[in-house]
Order: sequence, then C-alpha cells, then structure tokens
Amino acid sequence: MDPAAAVAAEEEGREKPPVIYTMENKPIVTCAGDQNLFTSLYPTLSQQLPREPMEWRRSYGRAPKMIHLESNFVQFKEELLPKEGNKALLTFPFLHIYWTECCDTEVYKTTVKDDITKWQNVLKAHNSVDWLIVVVESDAKKKNKTNILPRTSIVDKIRNDFCNKQSDRCVVLSDPLKDSSRSQESWNAFLTKLRTLLLMSFTKNLGKFEDDMRTLREKRTEPGWSFCEYFMVQEELAFVFEMLQQFEDALVQYDELDALFSQYVVNFGAGDGANWLTFFCQPVRSWNGLILRKPIDMEKRELIQNQEATLLDLRSYLFSRQCTLLIFLQRPWEVSQRALELLHNCVQELKLLEVSVPPGALDCWVFLSCLEVLQRIEGCCDRAQIDANVSHTVGLWSYATEKLKSLGYLCGLVSEKGPNSEDLNRTVDLLAGLGAERPETANASQSPYKKLKEALSSVEAFEKHYLDLSHATIEMYTNIGRIRSAKLVGKDLAEFYMRKKGPQKAEIYLQGALKTYLAEGWALLVTHTRKQLAECQKHLGQIENYLQTSSLLAGDNHLTEDERKSFCQEILDFANHQAENQGQKVILPMHSFAQLKTLHFDPPNAVVHVGGKLSIELTLLSQMPIPVQVDQIAIHVHFSIEKNSYRKTAEWLTKHKTSNGVISFPNEVAGFPFSRNNLPALELYEMYERSPSDNSLNTAGIICKNVHMLLRRQESSSSLDLPSGVTLEDGAHVLKCSNLILEPGVNKITFNTQAKEPGTYTLRQLCTSVGKVQFVLLHIYPIVQYDVYSQEPQLKVEPMTDSLLAGIPQKVKFTVTTGHYTMKNGDALQLSNADAMPILYHPESKAVIYSNTREKISESSLRIQSSEKITRISLPVAPAYHVIEFELEVMYLPSATESAVERENTTNKEVHRKNKEKQKQDNCMATVDQKVTIDCPWSIYSTIIALTFCIPFNAKHSLLSAGKRKYVQVCVQNLSELCFQLSENSLKNSADCTDLQLVPLNPESQQVIYSKQSIFFVWELKWTKELPLSLQCLFSVSFCPATSEEQSLTLKPFTYKFQVENFFTLYHVKTEIFPPLGSEYCKTGSLCSLEVSITRLVDLSEVDRDEALTESDGYCTTKLMYEVVDNSSNWAVCGKSSGVISMPVAARATHKVHMEVMPLFAGYLPFPDVRLFKYLPHHSAHSMQLDADSWIENDNLSVDKNVDDQAESSSIRSRGSLHSAASGEHKGLPMPRLQSFSSGQVFNCSTGMQILVIPSKDDHVLEVNIT
Repeated sequence: MDPAAAVAAEEEGREKPPVIYTMENKPIVTCAGDQNLFTSLYPTLSQQLPREPMEWRRSYGRAPKMIHLESNFVQFKEELLPKEGNKALLTFPFLHIYWTECCDTEVYKTTVKDDITKWQNVLKAHNSVDWLIVVVESDAKKKNKTNILPRTSIVDKIRNDFCNKQSDRCVVLSDPLKDSSRSQESWNAFLTKLRTLLLMSFTKNLGKFEDDMRTLREKRTEPGWSFCEYFMVQEELAFVFEMLQQFEDALVQYDELDALFSQYVVNFGAGDGANWLTFFCQPVRSWNGLILRKPIDMEKRELIQNQEATLLDLRSYLFSRQCTLLIFLQRPWEVSQRALELLHNCVQELKLLEVSVPPGALDCWVFLSCLEVLQRIEGCCDRAQIDANVSHTVGLWSYATEKLKSLGYLCGLVSEKGPNSEDLNRTVDLLAGLGAERPETANASQSPYKKLKEALSSVEAFEKHYLDLSHATIEMYTNIGRIRSAKLVGKDLAEFYMRKKGPQKAEIYLQGALKTYLAEGWALLVTHTRKQLAECQKHLGQIENYLQTSSLLAGDNHLTEDERKSFCQEILDFANHQAENQGQKVILPMHSFAQLKTLHFDPPNAVVHVGGKLSIELTLLSQMPIPVQVDQIAIHVHFSIEKNSYRKTAEWLTKHKTSNGVISFPNEVAGFPFSRNNLPALELYEMYERSPSDNSLNTAGIICKNVHMLLRRQESSSSLDLPSGVTLEDGAHVLKCSNLILEPGVNKITFNTQAKEPGTYTLRQLCTSVGKVQFVLLHIYPIVQYDVYSQEPQLKVEPMTDSLLAGIPQKVKFTVTTGHYTMKNGDALQLSNADAMPILYHPESKAVIYSNTREKISESSLRIQSSEKITRISLPVAPAYHVIEFELEVMYLPSATESAVERENTTNKEVHRKNKEKQKQDNCMATVDQKVTIDCPWSIYSTIIALTFCIPFNAKHSLLSAGKRKYVQVCVQNLSELCFQLSENSLKNSADCTDLQLVPLNPESQQVIYSKQSIFFVWELKWTKELPLSLQCLFSVSFCPATSEEQSLTLKPFTYKFQVENFFTLYHVKTEIFPPLGSEYCKTGSLCSLEVSITRLVDLSEVDRDEALTESDGYCTTKLMYEVVDNSSNWAVCGKSSGVISMPVAARATHKVHMEVMPLFAGYLPFPDVRLFKYLPHHSAHSMQLDADSWIENDNLSVDKNVDDQAESSSIRSRGSLHSAASGEHKGLPMPRLQSFSSGQVFNCSTGMQILVIPSKDDHVLEVNIT
C-alpha cells in the first residue's frame, strides 16, 4: 500500500471502513445513487479518466503543470465528510457524484427525487459544494418503456429541481456500454467535466489548506506551538503532492521541515531554545540506523505524532521520506550526498542539544545508516552506474570505515590482548540498542545489521570487515583522484597495523601519507605522521631511517619541549653507544640537525694570494633542543684550475667578487626540504551572515579565498623523494673544526686556512660528526667559492687628472704591484729621459706601501737620481703581494717647430668640409703621445708606457686690410678646463727682414684667458721696400696657470708659426648708388643707377704672371670677372649683374661698370656686394671652383664674427650663379674658369656702407628695413 493510503486506512480504521474500489492512493470521490450502475461503468471510467492530461494552474504565481488525474471512487457515506477542524487531506472527498438511470417520471417523483434531496441536504450540512449528478441513458430501457417521456424531461426536472444556478452540474451519459460514436462523444464530455471539477476542487481545497498551514507556521513563536503538530500538517500536504505524482513539490515540503528544524537546533545552541525542543533532548536508547526499505516508517511517524520521538527518530523518518521521493525522481546520487550531510549534522545536533548518548551508540547508528543508504542505492541502480558514480558514494564508505574503527577501539577488538570483560559488556549493550533485525532485512545475508553484529562478535571478524572496508575506500578514493583522502584512510590503516604488531604493513601507508603532506606543506600532519613512522621504524630495526626521523622530530617546533628532547637523546645515545663499539658510521642529512644561515669570508672579497690567510665564519642554526657535543665540523672543498686563470689577477678577481663577503642561504623549514615557502600565503577574510529582517548577526566565520592554490596536488612527486644514500665526497682539501658544542639556536664557527696552490676552491659539502653519526649537507647552494692567485709583478702609470696638459707640470701616479716578487733593498725603476718630457723631482715625495686588501702598511721618502739619459727611482723594501704607490710630476714641452704652413695646407685640403666639422676640430685639444721606457727589477725586458698629453691652446691667424695698410691678427683659444695668465706676447718675422716692421697694437699688461675662451692679438705690417710674396711669422706668448702661486719653475712659452702669402692689395673696388634724375633720394620701386669703379693700385708683379695675363707691345692686360650680388634681398639687380672686363696691369688704371638696381624696401639699405675674380682661359691647369673662404677679404680693422657666415652664404650664391661655367666642361665644351683672389689682394671700400631709401607715395603698407 502507498504511504498516504496507509495513513488513510489507519484513520478510517477507528470506524467502519467504507467500500474502497481500489487500494491505490488516489483522490477520493464518493458515489451515491445507483451503485449497481456505477459498478458496471467503473472499469471504463477508471481507464479513461487518467488518459488525457490537464493543466493545473496554481496560486501565488507558481508555474502551471500538466497532471494526469486518477480517483479513488468510494460509496457515499456521511461519515466520510470532513468534520469541523479536521485537516486531513488524504481522507478528504474532493467530489461527490450521484448516479441514476431513471427514465420514468413516476419513479423519479416517488424515489429518485427524494434520494437526491437527502443526498444534497447532507452535503449542505457539511458545507460541501463540489458535487455532480450523472444521468445515464440506455436505449434498451427506452424500448422496454414505450410510454416514457423523452429523456430530456427527467434531466430538465433534475436541473430545475437541483441545478437552478449550476446547470452544468448535471450531465448525461448516453449508452456508456455501447461502442458507438455517440457513446464516445458522451464519454468525452463527461470525462472533461469530471476532470475540470476535480481540478477546481483540488485548487480550492489545497489553497485553503496551504493558507491554514502558513497561519500555523507563523504562530511558531507563540507559547504552546508544537513542531510535531506542524510537521504532521505539512507532511499531509506532501502526501497530497505525492498522491498527484508531483514528487518535486512533495520533496520541497520535507526540505522546508528539515530547514526549519535545523534552524531551531542552531538557535538552541546559541541560547535561544524553544520549549518543544525538550521532547527531542531525551536520551538515546535505540540506534538501529535509517530505515529506507519501505516507503514510510509508520512506527517512527506515530512517535512523531505522539511527540515521543527522539532526535534520531525524527531525522531518520524525515530522511527516509526524502530518500523515497529522490528515488522516485531518479536522483539516487543526491541521496548519498544528503545522507553524508545528515549523518554529520546529527552528530553535531546531538552535541548542541546535549542529548545523552551511550558511548559507541552514535557510531553504530552512523555505521548502519551508511550501509543502509549504500544498499538502498545499489537496489535501484545497476553495477555500471554505481562504478561510474563512486565519487558520490565514497564519502559514505569512508565514514562507515571510520565509525567501524572507532567501535573496534571502543570494544577492545584492536588491542593486543583482545577485549576484556568491560569491553564485552560494552559490546553487549551496543548490540542490545540495535534491537531485533527488521523483517524486511531478515532474509538478507549482507544486511547492515548482520555485518555490524558479525564485526563486533570477534577480533578476527572485526579485522576482516575493517580491512575490507578500508581497502575498498582507498581504492575508490584513488580511482577518482582524491589522493589526500586515500592517504588519510591509509594512515588510519597504518595505526591499526601498528596496534596489531604489523609495522611492515604500516610503514608503506605512513610513507605514502608523509610524502603527500610534505609536498603540500601540512606541518602538523607531517609531525604527527613522523611520530608514527618513527615508532614503526624502531620496531622494524631500521636504525638509519629511525635516526633520520628522530632528528627531524627533535627539530620540530610543533612538538613539546620534552618530546623533542627525548628524540634528540635517542640520537645522542646511539652515537655514544656506537662510538664505544666502533660500529659503522651513519650518514644523515644536515637540514634536520642544523641549518646553514650565512657564510662570511675574511678578506671579504674571498680572494687571497698564495701563502695568504683566509678565514671562513659559518653561522649554523642548531635545530636541537639541547646543547650537542660535536666531534668535528668539516667543509669539503673542491679545487680546480681554470684554463683562463691568467686573467684572474687580484684586480680582476676583486671586480668580480662580492664586496661585503657575506653569503646568505635561503631559509628552509626543517623537515620540508622542498619548502612550503613556494606556496602562496593564506588569504583569509572574515565572513558574517546577518539576518535580513533585523540585521542581527547570525553566524561568523573565516573564508580562505585562495584555497584552490593551496590545495593543489603535485602532479609529479618524484622530486620529493629523499636521497636514498647520502655520500661524502673524497678530496684532499678539507677545512676542519674539532670539539665544539652546538647550542640551540645560532652558532658561529670559524675556519682558518692558508692558501697554497693558485686556483678556485669551491665549498661543496658540510659535515658535522657526532660520534658515529654524521650530518651532511650534500650541496652548499648558492655556490660558494674563494680564489687563490699567483700574480706577476706589475707596473701601472696613470695620470692623476682626466687629461694631462702639455706645457705645465702634471702629476702621474706610479702603482707597483709586487705580486709574488719581494722588493729588496736596491731595487729601482729606471726611466729613459726624453727632452720633451722632463721629470720634476720634489724632495718631499713619499712612497706608500699597501697590503693586498688596501690597508696602509708604511710610508717612506722617495729617492730619485737623475742623469742625462736615465732617471732612477729607488723602490722601498716591500714583501710579496703588496702595492707600492707614489706620485711624480712630469711636464711635456711641445715642439717649437710646429708650423702654420702644415696647418694651412691641411686647411686648404679640407676647405669643402662643413662648418660643424671645423667647429669640432677647433673645440678639441690636440693630443701628443709621449712614450717612456722603464726598466723594472723583476724583469729583463723593458716596459714601454705611453702618456697622452693635450695641448691646451689653439692658435689661428687672419690678414686684415684697410686700403694699402695691412694687419695680422692672431687668435689664441683656451681649450682646457683651466684658466691661464698670458704675458710677453710677440710676433716676429723669421726671415729677419729689416725693411719690415710688425708694430704691436696689444696692451703690455698680463691677460687672463678663461676656460673655453679666446684672446686676440693684432700687429700692423709696415714696410719700406718691396717685400717677398710670402712672410714666415712666429707668434710667441708666455703662460702660467692663473690659480697657481708664484712658481720657481720657468715654463716654456707657447709658440705658433705661420705663413702669410699674397697679401698686397692689387685692386680697389668702390661702389656708388645714385637716385633717379630729378630726385634727391632713392625710392622703393624706382630704378637707381649703380656705378662700380675698379682701380689697379700697383704695376705688374710676379703675382700677375698667370694664364689670364696678356702682353702686347709692352702693354699688359688681364681679364677680370665682376659679379653684383645682394645677400639680404634688399635690391633687385636689373639687367646684367656680372661681366668680364679687360683690365690694364698698370698703377691707377680704372674701369667703371654701370647698371640699374631697384630698392625693394625703405630705410637705410646696405650696398650690394661686388665680387671680383680672375678670368682664366679653359686650358688653365691651376683654376679651381669658386670658394668664398679663399677670396673674401676682411676690409675693416674691427672684424665681426658674422663676416665668415656672410661670406659662406655669398659663396654659395656665387657658385650657384656660375655653375654653368663648370657644368659646360662635363658636356665636352671647353669653358673658361674663375680663380679667386687671395685674402687682401682686393679691397672693397664700400663694404658696410648704407644709403637712405624712402618709400614711394602710392604704397599703402610701409615696410622699413632697419640694419
């Protein structure tokens, strides 16, 4: 029988049960009237009614559902009608039907009408308005009754008598037993009406029931409210949904009851307890587990209804109903999930409610419940489904294993001697609390009841069941990839084996768990597992492994101080015992005994010469809790000679080594060689849950947001395997310290060694010996090395400033690195003297001796002996691998033969370079390398050292003209960073010509020339006779540093030699501009007359004898080309701006050229430029392309720096206008060439002149050019 039907039968059993046509649990419909008629129609009605689905629309916006309606038709009795206050829906008749096939009016009046009236009066008395009258028409009766009225008359009478306002409550069913279309149509109409009325009744009565139930739930804060009463009411609603096959809605009702009860339990634990909860706080006397093999546990339901149920009874019944509905919904894996939550929650709820539970009772209940759930799931799923969904059920297997283990420990089934009398009595009590086995599992051989009873019956049976469960659970966890859980079960299994004196089997599981915990950094689990493993290894006699584990535990801060000392004492006892017996040495890893924190070298750069002393200070952090007597601490060193060891001088090694000499080693957690430090830090956050109504705090907790990073499992654990055998390297190089006591915490140990062989020494291993136990650090990382070098003596000469300046004393530092050579008395450096660089000796000069680490050792006077060719510097006595430093002053004397001719030639070759390149050359000091040969006492070969001197000054000259008068200007530039005082300047003609005078125009006083500045000197040339074509000049000026005091040393003056050629003025050019006729001034836009006068000043000279000269009958002429150019675009030259003239070569010969120009702007405008060239025939070999730098003449004494720029721009323009002459040659046509005059041969007296130009009257915009 269905559960709801069983409940209905139970409640009806108190009175005489009505006639029930079917035993299925369906909505009740009563049948009154002709029972024989209904009995004949029932088979057809029961088949046809559920065939068509109906849409059920519910209140409160819930989604409509399609349901198939079925009914349980029973004979009408007044006892079936609900009495006032009865809330039972299962026994509630949703519809009342009156059946009649009356066709006779007399019969209707006499019997049927009265019967229907009584039937309706009873319904009205019970406020039942859901009814239907069915009139069945039969053709057979019509034929038998010839005098009957038409059937409509009976139907109309019934409608008139009983259905005045509800005519649809009377329906006609025509020939229901015949197979005809008319009969089928009649059936369809009747069934549609029946389904509609049933749905209307469901909706109305369920809605009213839900409202009453909601009202009852809202009264839960009132005194006297009972959860059990409310439970029965809401379960009634769940039964109705189950009756309608709406299992999801039925499950929601039980879930709401579950949540409501859980909330009350939580509130009780927080101090807010309800009175009705005391019923559930009664002691637990039965622990027979969940009952899931029948749809409803009537015994427990009755306990709940009578308010006699314990907490376990309520939870068992509630879960059994949820399980049944989940199975109907084909969600068996949710059953296992909910079951695991239920079992854990029940344990906590019993604690919160402080329910008295006998020891082991809860373990029995959980064990039986786990197996009951698993067998229930196996009963509704095939093996393939179960294997594919192990992840859902493995939690129950694990929980059952855990509880069976607890029972075994409690009942003495795991102890070495077996259970005692007390254990047996406890076992009997636990089995008594199980009660008798349920009838539904009595015939099953593997029922949970039988398994538990058998497991508790004997030690062997318990071991068999526990091992089977454990191995099955481990296998399931492993198959689904939950390695941590598998290791945890294995750890429990190892503990079981240890109790059973099977350490060999236990070790396998403990090692596996330890490896996982180490990989993931679970410190407490590692400590606990190591303690178990140590005990296991001790029983197995694995001395080396036991000592290693003991050393790890001795340094583990998670243990108590006494526990750590006991494990440390185990190591010391073994070491002392073995030392007395001369047993074999045991080698263990260092990290558990002590940690290497820092290493400090002295000297700090870890570089020492052969024979030098080196100390190494180790900082060891002892993990042991007590002081430990250490026999010896040794560092094993690897020695190597590199191929490029010749590079490893003291200087090179010092540059490539750390300066402080301290090397730090990474922190390593003891027992975690693969360190948890690589894992991210915990990201913990507070979490609060508040009530939505009054914002009061409900729960508080901590949540870890990066748990996915912390709980990642290592894919490969091969790297976690500890080395199976720790070996020491054999080598001759070992640093040792003996008889030490390592205190807990930081210890400093110093090793001293003397370097012997040159090479690189790498610290490979660290070994600490305690008796016959050796703790070894296999690899010292990061790599630690010290270098021993054997260095050849070296001499290094370097300036004390950035650059050495020529002409003034400069300091030079001599550095002698002795290397392996020992300086003896009489050793000296011999320098070959050079005339250009004398060595200046000061009696107070000192030589300083430094150690290899730059510590000052001593200081002595420097003795220098100088002869004509050699300067001897005596070196002080110094041991090997020291440094001798001293300073000397040298002065480079630049050669006086540096000619300006070479500079001019160089300049002429580079005339086409850009101005920027010239400026760079001018701003850079010229350098001179001076080589010095030095003989050293340690070598038979001479050392050549080059010193680079920079000449601080740069000089250049220029020729200035004023008519026939000539001036020479010398510019001196200071290119250095120092300031100098200049004095005694002079300019002399090297030819020593008496007809030539150089008259100085310079002040006699001293002048200061600052850094990067220039000073100009000017002389006027005066002569009485004709001079040669060129003059050789020598400029000289004395100098000394401006900041230095008066020096006794006389410095050689700075000289500059140059040559001046073709400096006589040959032509005089004069330009004049005349306004238009009738005008006083020039006007813009008006043509003005330009007159150029070219006058020859001297007769024929050697300069004129070239290809342009023409002689005829003693009359000489030469061809000149003139060009008028306006650089500032102030003038427009109209007509021909250039031309070739034939100029007589005679003094005062004049040639005039006229042309027109137009001023473009108003104001004082400078005259246009007039340029003059030699016009050479095409066969001239000496002609060259026009270059303004060679012919522009500076005509005024006051030379402006922009003249060169103007000349450069003018030369560009002139070349542009004359390119046709040069380009013609490329076309194969012989073209004449132009040759510029030398500087000073042409004097333009109009340079710098201006003329006033006034604006024209018609201009609206006035443009004025001001220069």
